[in-house]
Amino acid sequence: MKTYLVFFIGLIASVILSCSSAQSGEKKAGKMVFAETEHDFGTITQGSVAEFAFVFRNVGNEPLIISNVQTSCGCTVPAWSQEPVKKHQQGIVKIHYNTHILGSFKKTIQVHSNAANSPVTLTIKGTVVPATKEN
Repeated sequence: MKTYLVFFIGLIASVILSCSSAQSGEKKAGKMVFAETEHDFGTITQGSVAEFAFVFRNVGNEPLIISNVQTSCGCTVPAWSQEPVKKHQQGIVKIHYNTHILGSFKKTIQVHSNAANSPVTLTIKGTVVPATKEN
């Protein structure tokens, strides 16, 4: 009976310790806060450059590391801060949209990191119109 009691007390203690360490880990994690999460390019000409840099700040207590940025299609190409973003520092997620595709678009970008609020969804939208021909 004593063996079961010791085992039970040990089990309870390990559960309590794992819960408290998980909670304290959440408090120390980085947190990504973007100045804006949506960008409207408006009406843009076919073949023009459509790039936008989403700026974020790490408001958490630990360095923030972006592990991956996924786009909703191959027409949107991301680039991002490769170095860890320290507490209270800024980083960027730069998006390039292929303006050779005519028409309206709305694309999402998922930013995956070690932040407590990961993933963060960003959105770009706009309308690509044909270039006018000058004689």
